[in-house]
Amino acid sequence: MSIRMAKPWQALNPDEISRLGGQMGVYQLGDEAGNVLYIGVAGGRSLFGLRGEIDAHRQMENVAQFRVEITSAYRTRQLELLMIHQADYGTLPVGNDGPEGDRLGRLSPA
Repeated sequence: MSIRMAKPWQALNPDEISRLGGQMGVYQLGDEAGNVLYIGVAGGRSLFGLRGEIDAHRQMENVAQFRVEITSAYRTRQLELLMIHQADYGTLPVGNDGPEGDRLGRLSPA
């Protein structure tokens, strides 16, 4: 079992977003080529859960698709996905670039 998010990408359009529920979880936003631009969470304080969070990012530059994972351990899973991205590419996704990266642990995924 891979620790990377392996869910299929979905087009970032109102029809696909409306199919999402209000669950808590993590999501990735990507460009046309499938490069991850942002890793986010829909937590207990997120209005309309995953649907609301992804809809709020519709106007983010270069974002064309998204994928989600429903989980109640959303913060832990987000940190895990950020550490995996940093291990794979040597940097955080463009939208996550900030001081949080300095506090991340290190993973060596296979």
